[in-house]
Amino acid sequence: MTASTLESRASAAPLDTTMRKIIRRIVPLLFVCYVMNFLDRINIGFAQLQMKQDLAFSDAIYGLGAGLFFIGYFFFEVPSNVLLEKIGARKTMLRIMVLWGLASAATMFVQTPMHFYIVRFLLGVFEAGFFPGIILYLTFWTPAAYRARVLALFMSALVVSGIIAGPVSGWILQSMDGYAGLRGWQWMFVIEGLPSCLLGLIVYFYLDDKPKDAQWLSAAEKRAVIETIAAENMASSGGQAQQPTLRSAFSQPLVYLFAFVYFAILAGGYIIAFWLPMTIRELGVSNYLHIGLYSAIPYTVAGLAMIVLGKSSDRLNERRWHVALPACLGVIALVVLPMASKQFAISLALLAVATAGLYSSLPPFWTYATTTLSRAESAAGIAIIASVGNLAGFLSPFVIGKIRTETGSATMGIYLMATIVVLGVFALLLGTRQRAAQSALQGAAA
Repeated sequence: MTASTLESRASAAPLDTTMRKIIRRIVPLLFVCYVMNFLDRINIGFAQLQMKQDLAFSDAIYGLGAGLFFIGYFFFEVPSNVLLEKIGARKTMLRIMVLWGLASAATMFVQTPMHFYIVRFLLGVFEAGFFPGIILYLTFWTPAAYRARVLALFMSALVVSGIIAGPVSGWILQSMDGYAGLRGWQWMFVIEGLPSCLLGLIVYFYLDDKPKDAQWLSAAEKRAVIETIAAENMASSGGQAQQPTLRSAFSQPLVYLFAFVYFAILAGGYIIAFWLPMTIRELGVSNYLHIGLYSAIPYTVAGLAMIVLGKSSDRLNERRWHVALPACLGVIALVVLPMASKQFAISLALLAVATAGLYSSLPPFWTYATTTLSRAESAAGIAIIASVGNLAGFLSPFVIGKIRTETGSATMGIYLMATIVVLGVFALLLGTRQRAAQSALQGAAA
């Protein structure tokens, strides 16, 4: 064993220990916050089971309202992430979480389509910056070699939220309906919205903005993380120290490539997020609690797939195919789903495969994006990718809602979204082919 190998292992050991400490400290709280974030975003899918009938909303009205969230999200996401870079994550997350919790709870007062459109737009405005802000925040704490597994742990909150959302939302709709003169969907928005305000306060007092601020890390542990990440940032920028700028992010073609790929994956993912409860009801399940319990199954499978794929991506140091292959598997399941609409067990299995495939591709995607962009591009670049990509959250429910209203079936909408996912996969593989070849040559030389 060479001296250089011994030195490399000795330097890695303190970093491994430090990363375990960092993960235990910051990831659980961020995980809970993201559970509530996604819950407050997708609970509209359960609310529609009562809300559309109570308020005489068509599928088109529901789809437009569900999607308007992402228009507000789009316009305010980049400014929020740039502000986070300047004032820190704690203050940014406090503002975001308190305001989105209040907006989500306020959905209980909706009476007309215009009320619905306004509150969904405002919810998007207030939530803007949360997800890309956390992704940026994690780049301050996690070197590239650990990032996919950390992002997988954090982003598994998506599927945990789906697991929780079903039984909890179904129980509220079933059991709280009529209590104190309110419908079950109104209670659902209050009960699931207000805890986010409390979490915002906890984040402010518990987290630290950057490793240098962490009193729970020793000087050596801080140095191990800070120096490793600084070296990676220097390498990604060609050996030049760079300050974050909007211009560098907006002028980088890779930012727009990643934005389209993210848009494509979410175009498929939001079919599940917003229409899963209705799909299960159309399979013959009428009890709200039972709908919620069945809807937890696809998210459970997706959670397991997400963790396994994140570990595999880090172990093999491979990102592109860890995005492409599961996303394609998810698309195949979506395309086959309308053909099995009369078979409950087969349909539920296909929903599980689709959810697992599309959602488990996200941690490797974000690992690839954040390790490819330079330090100067990260803050605004991550926000651009997230904001443009999340426009799929407007397109997907709006298009499917419109098609369902006009044809009585979502099949053509599903096929359209599946086509977009496939285009995104091809864009990723072709658009990053040269960079992947260069990385392979560098790895072979090392």
